[in-house]
Amino acid sequence: MPLRIPARKTLTLTAVALSAALALTGCNAGGGSGDTTGAAPKDSLVVALTGEPVNLDFTTTAGAAIPQALMSNVYEGLVQVDQTGAITPLLAKSWELSKDRKNYTFTLVEGAKFSNGEAFDADDVKFSIERVKSDKWLSGMKSKMDIVDKVTVKSPTEVTVALKQPSNAWLFNMTTLVGAMFDPSGVDDLANKAIGTGPYALTEWKRGESINFDARADYWGTAPKTKKATLKYFSDAVATTNALKSGDVDVVFNMQAPELVDSFKADTKFQVLDGTSNGEIMLSMNNKAKPFDDVRVRQAVMYAIDRKAVVDSAWNGYGTLVGGPVPPTDPYYEDLNGVYPFDPAKAKALLKDAGVENLDITFTVPTRPYAAAISEIVVSQLKDVGINAKIETAEFPAVWLDKVFTKHDYQMSIVLAVEARDVLTMFNNPDYYIGFDNSKIAPIAAAADKADEAGFVSGMKKVVREIVDQAGSDTLFIFPNIVVANADVTGIPANSVTEALNLSVMGWK
Repeated sequence: MPLRIPARKTLTLTAVALSAALALTGCNAGGGSGDTTGAAPKDSLVVALTGEPVNLDFTTTAGAAIPQALMSNVYEGLVQVDQTGAITPLLAKSWELSKDRKNYTFTLVEGAKFSNGEAFDADDVKFSIERVKSDKWLSGMKSKMDIVDKVTVKSPTEVTVALKQPSNAWLFNMTTLVGAMFDPSGVDDLANKAIGTGPYALTEWKRGESINFDARADYWGTAPKTKKATLKYFSDAVATTNALKSGDVDVVFNMQAPELVDSFKADTKFQVLDGTSNGEIMLSMNNKAKPFDDVRVRQAVMYAIDRKAVVDSAWNGYGTLVGGPVPPTDPYYEDLNGVYPFDPAKAKALLKDAGVENLDITFTVPTRPYAAAISEIVVSQLKDVGINAKIETAEFPAVWLDKVFTKHDYQMSIVLAVEARDVLTMFNNPDYYIGFDNSKIAPIAAAADKADEAGFVSGMKKVVREIVDQAGSDTLFIFPNIVVANADVTGIPANSVTEALNLSVMGWK
């Protein structure tokens, strides 16, 4: 399905709201910014991020930081998503779908190797898919492989995946981290070592500081644009932009110091890209914990929040209002802003009906710039309708993931959900941290997945409407993807359409 970029006003010099939740920044580390006249071609790029992985194992640990660092760079799948949102070949150079839409037969590329020297073949495909279905995988995303019945190796370069029933979602899911290909001998210490078929080998991880990659001379595909790439982690977003101005940083991807955007746009040494993303800012309410186990209270919050004011105040109007947990890049998107218009009187009436007119709650806010800015506005708006929200700060990712995501020990929180097409991940599992009762949507989602394309779209729209009617969570807005970079950096992905940041496509003029 083509990527539909929502219409937005043009980026202006005062557009300080161009930040996103996981500010990715590029640094030069000796090969970066500065006067390039007469200089030798640069062979390194350093990208700075604000959210370091807890470990390197996305099969057992939640959070976007791990696949962001490793997918496309170290790990690859059979297929991938391009900047238009289309599914394209990767380790599978082609595939065929049977007439009953239940069997995918993949023809694999030849000559691909893992970074430990082991050859990639159909046996690795079988191993990787079956491992997702085993108890070795703990990530909630493993449910995306429940549809798989069996994997049959036909030859070293041909493998068939049989589904239990037709699925519109499965091939797209294979572009995500559940589709990552592993070497059976390289999974003993995934938390500390990453071994994949990708263009880079992970050479060093300095906890709290950086992850270093070297380009692989034996990579089967197009060689990376730079020989070395580093992800460098900063706790302060302003520090990354200062580094960009000083020449130590080459790229700021999903910028988190938006008040400085105009200074970069006015300087010819830099470039500003205005892209889109599929990231939803979710005001999460624990559907299984008081008071949000009462749908009236959740609906009261939906009416109490002026989402346009949130966008205008926190991000100067940048961000897309959608009214539901689906970005415009998804095929089943529809504008649901009218379901819960800003109506404080309606919010108060619902709270009175629920018997909680003067309500005290705890608002667990992760240590992220977007969360800090937005939470203050949300607290003010909730107070106006009689909900007194006390902010409790949770260090992100470790504390927030443990307390909110894993233990579900919270009432209200806020987070940027960056998984592509993640509505069912969030709401079709009552054990997910949101705790949404999926009894009504589960059969609708199942029927939609095995329907034809039109049936898939219409069915998923019904799913989303039911989630919104039940006020499962409040999607405040969709983040833009704004990139500020040294003017000489090329190949920067303008759109954030997956969790991965592909370093291999970025280089220098």
